[in-house]
Amino acid sequence: MLKFENQAHAPSYYAATANDATRHMPLDAPVSADVCVIGGGLTGLSAALDLAERGYSVVLVEASKIGWGASGRNGGQLIAGYACEIDTFSAYMPEEDVRRVWSMGLESIEIVKARVDRHRIECDLTFGYLTAANKPRHVDALRAWRDAAASRFGYREYEYVARDDMHRFVASDRYAGGLYHAGSGHLHPLNYTLGLARAAREAGVALHEETSAHAIEKTALGHRVTCTRGQVDARYVVLAGNAYLGRLAPALARKIMPVATYLIATEPLGAARARAALPANAAICDCNAALDYFRLSSDNRLLWGGKASSSTRTPRDLATAMRRDMLKTFPQLADVKIEYAWGGFVDATMNRAPHFGQLEPTVYFAQGFSGHGVNVTGLAGRMIAEAIDAQAARFDLFGRIRHRDFPGGSWLRTPMLALAMTWHRMMDWL
Repeated sequence: MLKFENQAHAPSYYAATANDATRHMPLDAPVSADVCVIGGGLTGLSAALDLAERGYSVVLVEASKIGWGASGRNGGQLIAGYACEIDTFSAYMPEEDVRRVWSMGLESIEIVKARVDRHRIECDLTFGYLTAANKPRHVDALRAWRDAAASRFGYREYEYVARDDMHRFVASDRYAGGLYHAGSGHLHPLNYTLGLARAAREAGVALHEETSAHAIEKTALGHRVTCTRGQVDARYVVLAGNAYLGRLAPALARKIMPVATYLIATEPLGAARARAALPANAAICDCNAALDYFRLSSDNRLLWGGKASSSTRTPRDLATAMRRDMLKTFPQLADVKIEYAWGGFVDATMNRAPHFGQLEPTVYFAQGFSGHGVNVTGLAGRMIAEAIDAQAARFDLFGRIRHRDFPGGSWLRTPMLALAMTWHRMMDWL
């Protein structure tokens, strides 16, 4: 029987094990601040925290609950770098700047580590991450990536794992090899998000849940953000709604596609059985376009994710469908019950590069993390804070990347992407 204990958030294992039930009052009056942040996920909280620590007054408004969207529902995989190939950046900047972007991808992990340590965030942060090859051509790609990281960037922390050694990480014969990175890992994403909210609140950020932003108007002193029952007058605005930004900024919404992804959590396996399945307690993701990803929770459940889809319809009998996928890798868990099943939307760009920029000089945005949001959101928030604090050089690097609208407009882009994803799934089978 599936369990859904905590109704303050979308039902999930994370909501059931959230360690902070703090609620933040809706905005109900006019207020003013240096900065208004729209969106209470990892992007908005990261920007708000960094700005407050730099001395800015910040008001953050969230349409639902803090961490309600992808920030509190994702797979919890903390993966250095970006969802796109590093050469995606090469088309827009010289090699020297590509190396800077590479370094910032590593820095994004350090930001998470530092925040967890500094603010004592209890989120089960664990290090170790393996990219698993489904077939021989994936092995070649992983080796090439390891070699390029060493020769191009001087980074030698990726370890190639041969098929015969994969048992060190996963008790399955399904994979042809892998690439291990000790510097990446996994965490409880909702508890990390709630920890950032606590840190932001302690730094002086005013947090308001159940407060939708309906319009942004230019004023003589900056901007007025009109909300459900109040308004925020601010010199700067940060748009951090990601997949849920919607009609507030249509020009940004056209650059991203909400992509659904789903997870299940088993019943507790017990320490011995859990470590037998994943001996190194590493997070694992495979190489298919329609990828699977999985890891252990701190209470020894297997968390299994996948079935990415551009459709807004949840698969029929989600737990059974996801369990069937899980058993392809772990047939030895056939007797294990599924206790939680949930899903949500991540925001993907066409080229899978993050989309950062300004709608106008004092309105900043960051979106399009394409599945790498646990860490890249922290980098985005820091760079927005730097830019507002007149140190925009790093933020402007990402602003050079040109992002295309998804074709088909608001009506046809979802079915067109569904066709494209079907094609990629067919390629996975070959």
